[in-house]
Amino acid sequence: MQDVDIKTADGVMDAKLFQPEGPGPWPAVIMLMDAFGVRPSFEIMAQRLADAGYVVLLPNLFYRDGHASRLELKGTFADEVFRKRIYGLIGDLTPDRQKQDAAAELDFLSHHPSVKGTRVGVAGYCFSGGLAVRMAANFPDRIAAAASSHGGRLVTDAPDSPHRLVGQVKGELYFGHADKDSSMPAQAIETLEAALKAAGTRYVSELYPGASHGYAVERWPQYHPEAAETHWRRLTELFGRTLRA
Repeated sequence: MQDVDIKTADGVMDAKLFQPEGPGPWPAVIMLMDAFGVRPSFEIMAQRLADAGYVVLLPNLFYRDGHASRLELKGTFADEVFRKRIYGLIGDLTPDRQKQDAAAELDFLSHHPSVKGTRVGVAGYCFSGGLAVRMAANFPDRIAAAASSHGGRLVTDAPDSPHRLVGQVKGELYFGHADKDSSMPAQAIETLEAALKAAGTRYVSELYPGASHGYAVERWPQYHPEAAETHWRRLTELFGRTLRA
């Protein structure tokens, strides 16, 4: 694991970079944290993906509010003060800022000597599932595949809701939905899948029975070992056929 700094339009984004053992170069994947930030559980996940043969970039999406080591995003959504803080951090990531940051991440990877090729994969979790879809839509020629695991609010009334952007995506999309997730209920899943079919986008969308929002994140109360392992198989399959072909 290596700490890196990435210049953006608004400052410097701190991030962590993971590489496989042995000689490169390797294809790259951007792993997007959930609402609780970059922390050891995501470092473990990023390293696991790196061990599968990928350069993995884990950026601190909340860098405008501080370095990941100083954000201290510990708490629960039962705490109103903490909940408002998290929603505020997420709300600050406007679509324009998301696009600016994604451009900086892609530029960093394109100039890194360990990275093979110009197309990358993206893996998003929780709120960043929507960010992964938006990145694939904003950079259709650069994103070979994007995965959303227990992604929330993929369907909203906003004109730029993630489900309204899928027609701009050229890569392949994967959605692993938790069946106990108020942020992505059954009706929203149906709407998303209808939009994907109408757009002719290559995708897989599946429901994880018995899994709650957060099932894929290790060291987390909602972690579901069986669902998490399924998620890992899907990721390696997705990135294997899109980044290694």
